[in-house]
Amino acid sequence: MGAEFLHTLVRFRGRILAWGLAMAALGLVVVPFYDVYVSQEEQMLQFIENYPPEFLAFFGGMTAINTPAGFLDSQLAMLPVILGIFAVLAGSALLADDEESGRLDLIMAHPVSRLSLFGGRLAAFVAATLAILTLCWLGFVLPLRGSSMDVSWGQMALPLLSTFAVVLVFGMIALLLSMLLSSRRKAAASAGGVMVAGFFLSGFANLNADLKPVARALPYEYFQGGFAINGLNVAWFIGLLAVSALFAALAAWLFQRRDIRVGGEGDAGWSRPRFLSKPRTEKLST
Repeated sequence: MGAEFLHTLVRFRGRILAWGLAMAALGLVVVPFYDVYVSQEEQMLQFIENYPPEFLAFFGGMTAINTPAGFLDSQLAMLPVILGIFAVLAGSALLADDEESGRLDLIMAHPVSRLSLFGGRLAAFVAATLAILTLCWLGFVLPLRGSSMDVSWGQMALPLLSTFAVVLVFGMIALLLSMLLSSRRKAAASAGGVMVAGFFLSGFANLNADLKPVARALPYEYFQGGFAINGLNVAWFIGLLAVSALFAALAAWLFQRRDIRVGGEGDAGWSRPRFLSKPRTEKLST
């Protein structure tokens, strides 16, 4: 398991640097902009008031944008969706990518159990996600010394912990779907659909209270955003981790009990029941 963890983590190194540095660049821009906003607060508030009420309601009203928590919340609203792209792609490919290319069948020929392989790759995925968020955190905390934003380094980590919990659920949904659906591509598309639907339903629920129960069934509704600097909702955080653990356990159970595909991406290797297949016809030569 340890060897598989290290091997998979090394394979993630390029994505860790690319995503992590991109997220760090976001922080290097957002934190200094807070001082620009504070220096022109009255003009900025007037500018925001000109937005349509529906737009403001979609993003929670933006009533506390003149505070560090409200400002960060407005800047981090899309972070779970942006980083969720990494989680969905990586989670869906964690096993299915090697399976569809034919490598997994060869890997399983070595003296390694399916559970060890699954656990090592899952641990590497979690470590890679944390590494990306650590680089993101550095990008947000390094400019704090020269900023008037009264937020400690520890407080700045709390919105990213909330992001981690939400993003991990997206990754585990993609992993589980890769065990259920006939291709990695379908798993990624389906998990991505859940992710995007959660974002929009959470916003539309601010406009229509009837959508609130539906939004609460999806992970994004439990993202605290910048308001986490005032205190992480531990119940939400643990609840999201528990959901991720459940999806991961189901994926592991399915992986241990099904055949390894060797036919490539798509439905190859996953034959349909005979009664769903079209009858074969042959042309008679004359």
